Amino acid sequence: MFRVTDKPIDLQVLVDCVTDPEAGAIATFIGTTRNNNQGRKVIALDYEAYPEMAEKELTRLGEEAKNKWQICRMAIVHRVGPVQITEPSVIIAVSAAHREAAFAACRFAIEEIKKTVPIWKKEVYEGGEIWIGTQSGQPLSRS
Repeated sequence: MFRVTDKPIDLQVLVDCVTDPEAGAIATFIGTTRNNNQGRKVIALDYEAYPEMAEKELTRLGEEAKNKWQICRMAIVHRVGPVQITEPSVIIAVSAAHREAAFAACRFAIEEIKKTVPIWKKEVYEGGEIWIGTQSGQPLSRS
């Protein structure tokens, strides 16, 4: 499962998706919206994406992870649209026979998502908003 959605993400759905009888470990990563960034009070995040390309790239990351580590299954779901404080923006689940591979693949996935997947984040804060872009975490502009 490699998806972009405008609906809340259910962790259990991803865990169920990667559950495998050969897996002795399931690692998950949940990226949530926090209430502050660089001294500003964040109200919400708002994500935009090129969904078809984003899902294709998420699938590619899953295939690359399988080539790098001995994992059983991987699932990644990323939100688009407004995401409120404490809500998940992205959830990654990975199953593997051993925890080292599951943890490594999970970390790889979140780092690569930020670099290569066409999903853009607007940070809405008190007094304005800012696009965090080019997958680097650097501000594009201020308003």
